[in-house]
Amino acid sequence: MRESQIENYLKREIEKLGGQCFKFVSPGNKGVPDRIIILPNGQIIFAELKNETGKLSPIQVKTIETLKQLKCRVFCLNSKPSVDKLVVELRDEL
Repeated sequence: MRESQIENYLKREIEKLGGQCFKFVSPGNKGVPDRIIILPNGQIIFAELKNETGKLSPIQVKTIETLKQLKCRVFCLNSKPSVDKLVVELRDEL
């Protein structure tokens, strides 16, 4: 499955929860996650999307580590089942 298909699926599933799933583009800052998820309870979560064989680049690993050190939640998603698992977790928190 292509990364774009997983990304579109994530967006649809987050919207079903009443949230938003914005494409994240940060000019001049390589390695930022693909999406920012904002949930109705005010949670903000970052998501990096890959296809099933995709690997994080070194700058993506570093950026994710930095975000986690700042107490941000970051998920790397590479399939519909990984999105489903995240959605169940988030639904339980709403």
